[in-house]
Amino acid sequence: MVSAKDLCPCGLGEPYPDCCGPLHAGEREAATAEQLMRSRYAAFAVGDADYLLRTWHPDTRPADLDLDPAQRWLHLEILGRTGGGPFATEGTVDFRARYRHHGRTHALTEHSRFTREGTSWLYVDGDHD
Repeated sequence: MVSAKDLCPCGLGEPYPDCCGPLHAGEREAATAEQLMRSRYAAFAVGDADYLLRTWHPDTRPADLDLDPAQRWLHLEILGRTGGGPFATEGTVDFRARYRHHGRTHALTEHSRFTREGTSWLYVDGDHD
């Protein structure tokens, strides 16, 4: 659980209630593909599977999502992006996420694809190493 004093896990350095918290609560939507990607990373970090499913494109979304409570997300690094701005309809974000699982640190690098439907950015899929 994230408290009002905690910095958002997305890495922008803002308090969670001023950053990804309102997106997770459904109070506002991500304005860009990168903002959605950061908010999804934060959702993994805080264990918000409902948000992850809600922001996943219906064509590629799994029926359910079981998050591993032993996995601790540590750091997000944005490596690059294409498109995905406030007026775009598609975008990609390349990132590296570091996490700890059963005492070992791992890194996940992914090229993620996003699309906008109406006013909502959605995660489509990604290629990862």
